[in-house]
Amino acid sequence: MTDDLTVTTTTASYPVVVEAGALASLPVRLEALGLRGNLWLICDGAVESLYAAPLAECLRAAGFTVHTYRVPPGDASKNPAQLGELHTWMIAGGVERRDAVLALGGGVVGDLAGFAAATILRGIAVVQMPTTLLSMVDAAVGGKTGINHPLGKNLIGAFHQPRLVLADTDTLASLPPHALREGWSEVIKHGVIRDAGLFAELEQLADSYGWSESAPGGLWDATDSARTTALSNIIRRAVAVKVEVVSLDEFERGERITLNYGHTIGHAVEQLSHYGLLHGEAVAVGMHAEARIAQLMGMCDDNLVDRQAALLHAYGLNTALPTYDLDAILALTMRDKKVQAKKIRWVLPTAIGTVQVRDDVPDELLRRALRIVDCRL
Repeated sequence: MTDDLTVTTTTASYPVVVEAGALASLPVRLEALGLRGNLWLICDGAVESLYAAPLAECLRAAGFTVHTYRVPPGDASKNPAQLGELHTWMIAGGVERRDAVLALGGGVVGDLAGFAAATILRGIAVVQMPTTLLSMVDAAVGGKTGINHPLGKNLIGAFHQPRLVLADTDTLASLPPHALREGWSEVIKHGVIRDAGLFAELEQLADSYGWSESAPGGLWDATDSARTTALSNIIRRAVAVKVEVVSLDEFERGERITLNYGHTIGHAVEQLSHYGLLHGEAVAVGMHAEARIAQLMGMCDDNLVDRQAALLHAYGLNTALPTYDLDAILALTMRDKKVQAKKIRWVLPTAIGTVQVRDDVPDELLRRALRIVDCRL
């Protein structure tokens, strides 16, 4: 058992657990937190039979009352209608302020269930239990919750810190290759923005295990205990970056904006794909494009761009920008949450482990970056 990480902000302090078998400790941890009200377990079909049903049975055996709701999988579930259905389910079921929402699944479930918890009865407790790599290292930590709007991704939401984050790395063994693969983009991102040592470890692991189309999924192999231990340690190190940043800047008024590296372009291409691109796949494209912006501005050298692209490729991620209309991409970037005084605040790398926030990227330079041959299909 590893020591828990801890998020400490001006409004909350809570443990972040990253270890194999962590879900089994949920009843004891809820007791320790004083959460004895009804539990509203929200999941999607991908985890319902695998984890939600056994977890609900375990909680009931420990004396908890558990209600379960399954939302349709995919980003399309992050909409006002689905949020309203969750509200109706809880209100009709007699939800009380002492109750807690349990969010079990990937980032979609975490965002949606977290926002339901933030808004029902003006806010009840939520426990985040991520089962995807992407949600473990990013979405589940930090209290960002929300839904999408037709004009942009994650534009409606609230900060609502969880009481506990329980990331059970055993759940990664059940992920399909593409779902596991997309999570590595956020892990790599954390290395680029803040932890050069993490980036170097990821390079070493890629060199050690290599990449094979016969075993896709970002090097994970549940039958190889040494490999899964090494990668679990990497995941915990990546989560520690998120914990540190959130503790420094809960409401994204400064340091936390750096976590959005790759997301300005990434969110645009994700939306233009009608969410056919997974979030992590879009972020990988955005990281490559935004590194090119930094290179054209003289903020970093070609080596950084090449190392980052090589590492993304080593974990099975594509860096080519789909052939969407550039004007459409630029229009969507202007709806980004980081826009301030009608200027995009770009997170741009200067070295592995270091980034700067800039709001002076000329439109023509941005277009040049997006036209670079190796940044397009």
